[in-house]
Order: sequence, then structure tokens, then C-alpha cells
Amino acid sequence: MSTLLAAPVRPADRVRSGALLLGTLLQLVAGGLGGSGAFGLSVGVVAQQNTTVVMPVPAAFSIWGLIYAALLLLAVRQVLPGQPGRPVHRATGWWLVASTVLNAGWILVFSAQAVVLAQVVIVALLVVLAVALARLTAHPAEGVADRLLLHGPVALYAGWVSVATVVGAATTGTFLGAPGAGGVATVLGALVLLVTGAIAAGVVTRTAGALPYAASVVWALGAIVVMAPPLPVVVAALVALVAVVAAAVRRVLAAPHSGRVAAAFG
Repeated sequence: MSTLLAAPVRPADRVRSGALLLGTLLQLVAGGLGGSGAFGLSVGVVAQQNTTVVMPVPAAFSIWGLIYAALLLLAVRQVLPGQPGRPVHRATGWWLVASTVLNAGWILVFSAQAVVLAQVVIVALLVVLAVALARLTAHPAEGVADRLLLHGPVALYAGWVSVATVVGAATTGTFLGAPGAGGVATVLGALVLLVTGAIAAGVVTRTAGALPYAASVVWALGAIVVMAPPLPVVVAALVALVAVVAAAVRRVLAAPHSGRVAAAFG
């Protein structure tokens, strides 16, 4: 029987659901402060002060609007009747709460120009999202709503943070005095992008929300190419991008024809 119909609610479920909704609103506020420069410097300004060969074009960060909107829908849905007691929310809820706190913390810390601490925080965020996505993968979606309002948002978020963590590492290196451009930076940037693409392609082949995850990774890699870095970095980003797209296509084609969309999202 579907767990959508068998979900007795405990007090702890309501606490967790409320915490996720509050955390989601908190990160929206933090995002507004960090993006506008109302708290410290804007995230964009700090990033531009520590440019690297793997920096995405600034317009790419508009994806945060989509991510925040999707996460808000997720948070609102999971407090509705019939949702808080579901096993999938019990398995992932507190991990997602942690992700909201870490994301808000990263924005404020980065805006305060504590770049090294910000990198520690975003690595923790990536780990938390990886656990949440793994737990979602263990709980197949129960219908279109789960695919669009649970698996999809978490996978989209995790994909973007996967690349943002790599970009952040390069930014941190520049902040600490490493060259942001030149021969060594170019070689390291290209190698890191190739590894990132290989890992992301592997994730796409086995995770829930494969298409949203792949889409956000491709968006990030494409934004690096558009920024026109040195040729080796462009080539590495394109190779990584193609690997992720190929993995997504294989994932869809491997499923029965009638269930291909479900397989890619659920």
C-alpha cells in the first residue's frame, strides 16, 4: 500500500516539517541579504575579487531563483496533511533542514569575506545534500508530485552545489594567494573539471532525480565555457558536459519506454 495513505503523524514529524519550512524561509532571507550586499559584500563581488579560470559567467547564478522556488514548494508541500508522517520525509527531512542552515551560513560567511570558512561550509552542504539524495534514491517516488516537488528540487540543488563546491575551492585557493590564472591554474582547472564531470556522470546513472541533477551540472559547466577561460579549461568543461549528458541519455533509454520520464526523475 502506498505510504501516501499510511502515514500516521507523530509530534516529531510536525517539528521536523516546521523546521524545514522555517529553514527554507531563512535561506531565502540570507540569499536576499547576500545577493544584494545588504550584509557585507555581495556574493558576486567577493567572487569577482578572487577570480579563477573555472569561474562561471555571472548570469549562471540566476539558477538560485529556480532552486529556491523549488525548495519552497517542497517545504510547503511536506507540511500539508498526509505528508509529515511519510517515511521518505522522516528519512530526508532533518538532512534537508541541515542543508538550509548550511546554505544560509555559507551566504553570510562568504559575504563577510571569510572565504576559507565558507569553503568548509559548502563542503559540508554538499555532503548533507549527497546523503539526502541517497536517501531519496532509496525511497522511489510515489507519483508525479514526488518527482516534481521532492526528488527534482533536491537533485537540482545537489547538482549545482556539486560544481559550486569545485568553483569555491578554486576561489579559496586564489584568496590564499594561489594564482587564479596562468599555466598551473589552467592545468589544475582542466583536471578538476574532468574529474567533476566523471563523478557527476556516475551520480546521474544511479541517483533519484537524474535529469534535474544533470541539468544543473550542465548549466554550471556551460556557464564556465561561456566565461571564455583558457582553451584547455574550455575543452575539459565541454568533455565533462558531454559525459553528464550522455549519462542522462543512457539513464532514460535504459528504462522501459513507458517509464522513461519516471526513471529520470524518480
